[in-house]
Amino acid sequence: MKKSKLEKFFSIPTEIIEKGIELEKEVKNNIEGQRPVKEIKEYWKILGPGLTTGAADDDPSGIATYSQIGASSGFGLIWLSVFTFPLMVTIQEMCARIGLTTGVGLSTNIKRRYSKKILYISTFLLLFANVFNIGADLGAMAKGAQLIFPSFGYVFLVFFFAILSLSLQIFIPYQKYSKYLKYLALVLFAYIFSAFSVSINWSDLFKNLIIPTFSFTKDQIILICAAFGTTISPYLFFWQTAQEVEEQILKGEKTEEKRRISNTDQDIHKMRIDVWSGMFLSNLIMFFIIATCGATLFSGGILNIETAADAALALKPFAGNFAFVLFAFGIIGVGLLAIPILAGSASYAISEAFNWKYGLSRKLKQASSFYGVIIVAMILGIILNFVGLHPIKVLIYSAVFNGIISPIILFFIVQISADEKIMGTFKNKGVSNILGWFAVGLLSIISLVTIVFIFL
Repeated sequence: MKKSKLEKFFSIPTEIIEKGIELEKEVKNNIEGQRPVKEIKEYWKILGPGLTTGAADDDPSGIATYSQIGASSGFGLIWLSVFTFPLMVTIQEMCARIGLTTGVGLSTNIKRRYSKKILYISTFLLLFANVFNIGADLGAMAKGAQLIFPSFGYVFLVFFFAILSLSLQIFIPYQKYSKYLKYLALVLFAYIFSAFSVSINWSDLFKNLIIPTFSFTKDQIILICAAFGTTISPYLFFWQTAQEVEEQILKGEKTEEKRRISNTDQDIHKMRIDVWSGMFLSNLIMFFIIATCGATLFSGGILNIETAADAALALKPFAGNFAFVLFAFGIIGVGLLAIPILAGSASYAISEAFNWKYGLSRKLKQASSFYGVIIVAMILGIILNFVGLHPIKVLIYSAVFNGIISPIILFFIVQISADEKIMGTFKNKGVSNILGWFAVGLLSIISLVTIVFIFL
């Protein structure tokens, strides 16, 4: 039927919109067809457990640690951001490879080959360390939120963030939850932007980056221990391994046997890209936080930072509102990423050790004890905020716990990942073994020296 002139007139806007939609689709297809965009999209698909594990390493407690390093030492200890990188990459890659190759988590692998008593002690120490971290992170997030929204009460914010973190883990399907974690990792770029909003003496910075220096004092030893306890931390080991298994389950590999035989060289290659990317981001953020606080707070005579929120507030007079707001929002965003991982990693470790049903891919009723550990860890973290513990003491206790656990768990990780009977063709190569055993020895020495300095 032929359209009347009036009908044609009123159809013009629709036709314009339709042509616009067609043009948009054509442009979009052309852009997506370009090689650089395709490569970026493929790269983003590869990223997963490695990215979120590396980002969780820069939790509010870690931010406070790096801020204190910059405030108290300037650029003097910034070399730690480079020195810890190869060790961190090596260990996390071993953990990921163990998860992919065996099809089960780290606790299960340790339990099958070593003393159960050592595993039980290690997992409960991990729980205590993580509870201290959760408590410190919840407090830091509440303080950070108050900087932007001063009308909100501290108690309300602690409970709000705890409930929000629990809800993310319990009520959101793992497939969606894992995607949220990836996007939350992008919050860390706030700390890069804040660094470029301040004046930094780059020649002095790179001099300290290349030539390591430190003084053998109690304060610096504790800070170095805290830095290692934050970057090479047991909760990252358990989380990385468990998430590789969870990703396999998402692909439909429901049984341990299927997960063990399904891996190819390409899977290992993709995993390495993911892990290297995540650990690089983690240490890059460590570098920029130390640089920012060293250039502003240390230079301004503010040598002591107790929380990440203190660092944000102290930055304001030196770096202005932009850096201040970025720091504050970063605390909240990274906390939402890290707290579920802290609670979840402890729950994976304990649940596997005691043969409970576990996994974020299971529903609440299917893994009640697993989710129970997460809930208990969160409740204890909340309580820590109201018992009068000093923020720096919380960080020190957490670092000491991590310092005790790390060498023990690392010993198991290096041995398991080097065993051809377990790992087959994906066992450690020479460089991995050397760096792995070096990390075991170094962390053993650092933790022992720190304990001596603190308690004697």
